[in-house]
Amino acid sequence: MGDRQAAQAVELVRALRHQLHEMTSQLAWAERHGVGRNRRACEIRMEAAELRRDIEEAQALIDQLQRRYLNGDGESGTRDSQLSSSQAGSGRW
Repeated sequence: MGDRQAAQAVELVRALRHQLHEMTSQLAWAERHGVGRNRRACEIRMEAAELRRDIEEAQALIDQLQRRYLNGDGESGTRDSQLSSSQAGSGRW
């Protein structure tokens, strides 16, 4: 794989992780507020189900990108992308 593809994969993984973090926060809120039997609680539970599907899909995309372009661990093996990855921090998000 080329350095350009690996660099793009690093940026896409970073963006997906950011979105994953946002969706996870929304899901936590929905799970706290989706209690009860009223109409709004039902809508919140439906939104939570959609968020769970989106989170699962985002994680699958991250996993695929890492396997294909980043040696399975978020690192591409190139100096530029390693620098870019190290600047992103060591946390999952």
